[in-house]
Amino acid sequence: MPERAGLAPTIADALSEAAQRLAAPGIPDPRREARALWAALADSDPGAVWLRRERRAPPDLLHCFRAAVDRRAGGVPFAYAGGWTAFRTLRLKIDQRALIPRPETEGLLDLVLHVLRTTDNGQRQTWGIAADIGTGCGCLALSLAVEGHFERVIAVERSAEAAALARENVASVRPPVPVEVRIGEWLAPLAGSRCRVIVSNPPYLTEAEYADLDPAVRLFEPRDALVSGADGLAATEALFAGARPLLEPGGLLALEIDERRADAARALARSHGWTAVAVHNDLFGRPRYVVARLEEGA
Repeated sequence: MPERAGLAPTIADALSEAAQRLAAPGIPDPRREARALWAALADSDPGAVWLRRERRAPPDLLHCFRAAVDRRAGGVPFAYAGGWTAFRTLRLKIDQRALIPRPETEGLLDLVLHVLRTTDNGQRQTWGIAADIGTGCGCLALSLAVEGHFERVIAVERSAEAAALARENVASVRPPVPVEVRIGEWLAPLAGSRCRVIVSNPPYLTEAEYADLDPAVRLFEPRDALVSGADGLAATEALFAGARPLLEPGGLLALEIDERRADAARALARSHGWTAVAVHNDLFGRPRYVVARLEEGA
């Protein structure tokens, strides 16, 4: 859309231009998409964007917005196009270095906090150390640091690129307790630690399931954060196999799992010596999380 002589376009002008650009590749409801994308970049909400639509668009924001619209029109997932994602109480930087956090993973954090608050009964001033394995952008680790009562949180990531993104988010969020990002394979960077909680949203798809994913996921999100061996359980088994020596007595291992492999995940836990194992449903009633507790006398 041509800009008015001598004047920067209004936000409404920018949104109209963006809606036309987004409509071309067939994105549903391109006007709503344009407002949401502006809101993501402006750290606002779509309703506020609409109320302010007659204001002049800040030049720097307009430049970023147009670039984001081009990315989105090219098929890039919304979060990557905007460069930000919401996770519980947090606003986090996100790009193709890490998997886009899903609502199901928010549910894992909710479950862990509920279990700890229920079993703690106000008897402990702190919950000790928490660890997040395969932290990606750092969403679980940072939420544990912000919403829990831990002394510190260790975020483990095998991808150096994703670890760098997690560190950027740690610097931006400035959590109330230390969050240390360590690079390494699965549980190896925790050697010598004794944690109250180890959480993970590990990869849990097979190659065939990965091939059937929506192209928006398969073509843009990191494959290594999605695929886990021939049966989709390689990472899950590695965590069950190695977590026991890293937990304090009564400590928890809490994993997100594929709903199709809930029984297999429970069986894996028991095969590696876990006796207190429970599978929990997500908000949609699907078996999505497995929590294993280390016996008090272990």
